[in-house]
Amino acid sequence: MAIKTLRARFAGAAVAFVTGVVCVPWTQTATAAESAPRHCVVDARSGQQSCFATFTAAVDRATHGRVTDAPASPREAAASASFRAELSGARTAAASGARSKAAEGDVIQGTFFDEKDFTGSSLTITGPGLCEKDGWVDYQHDLAEDWKNRVSSVQPWGNCAIWLYPEPGLGGDRDGPFDENTADVGQMMNDRTQSIGFS
Repeated sequence: MAIKTLRARFAGAAVAFVTGVVCVPWTQTATAAESAPRHCVVDARSGQQSCFATFTAAVDRATHGRVTDAPASPREAAASASFRAELSGARTAAASGARSKAAEGDVIQGTFFDEKDFTGSSLTITGPGLCEKDGWVDYQHDLAEDWKNRVSSVQPWGNCAIWLYPEPGLGGDRDGPFDENTADVGQMMNDRTQSIGFS
């Protein structure tokens, strides 16, 4: 009987040891997957959001396939004159009517990052048109819960300047305009943005 008890204890210890070894890599893999940047696109009109593993796939979605070769890194995209020209060309094509019905009126108005220097996860917002540069906020967007208080750097698109607000509905003191790629939005609005104005 003592031998059976000893074998049972040994078997239990072996199972615990094996289980522990198996669980450790799985936990590390899950943590790595959770911390990988996600690149999301949201339609400001419908609020529909789609997320991707790469910035390239997000731009493809945001432009409805008009730009399929965006740099994999948003930081590279910020520095790439050819990418900016290509995106501007896609925007011009969209504005002139050379687009599918599904893409009618879609313009990338801004891309937002949860880390400085255009790194980390990104959120690209599309809207119905270009900004008019008439001194007024042409479009506004309240961030969903998963993006509130996360913005650290911005890229304006669609002829827009970006204004950041610490409350929904363009409430509170605003900061901006951010009318060119801004690698650090500054202390006032870093990780405090809840709504965005495009002018």
